[in-house]
Amino acid sequence: MWRALLPLALLATAAGPPPEASRPTAVAYEAPVVAPVTDPFRPPATPYGPGNRGLEYATEPGGVVRAAAGGVVTFAGPVAGALHVTVRHADRARTTYAGLASVAVEAGEVVEPGQVVGTSGATLLWTLRLGEAYLDPAVALAASGRGGVRLVPVREGLGGD
Repeated sequence: MWRALLPLALLATAAGPPPEASRPTAVAYEAPVVAPVTDPFRPPATPYGPGNRGLEYATEPGGVVRAAAGGVVTFAGPVAGALHVTVRHADRARTTYAGLASVAVEAGEVVEPGQVVGTSGATLLWTLRLGEAYLDPAVALAASGRGGVRLVPVREGLGGD
């Protein structure tokens, strides 16, 4: 957890307190989908090393993907053959929704919390970045009072059989 908060602490102490007008606004984050997390945040040891820079959800293809918080869409479109949406929030963080089946917003659009940004494929990767640092989205959910993410095993026979 401290790794996710360290960049925020360094940002806050590096230049002293910012003027009132430039202070980031607190943002409450909600999970973008209702689905089990199949791969939690695993920060890579190096900038281009292996890991998982967000939360990967097992989603139903065509399911609704919602903005985790309000903000401005900074990117909406394809990257390396997959559809992505990135939203910049009032706290200066950016969330990205990767592996979408369709995109419902466009760059420059203001989105409200929970607004549909697209539809999911078989999985959805949701990342949270502050500057160049990837943060654990589960920590942001917990800090927002939305509870932590609970990992659900994907096994045959679950669900009352």
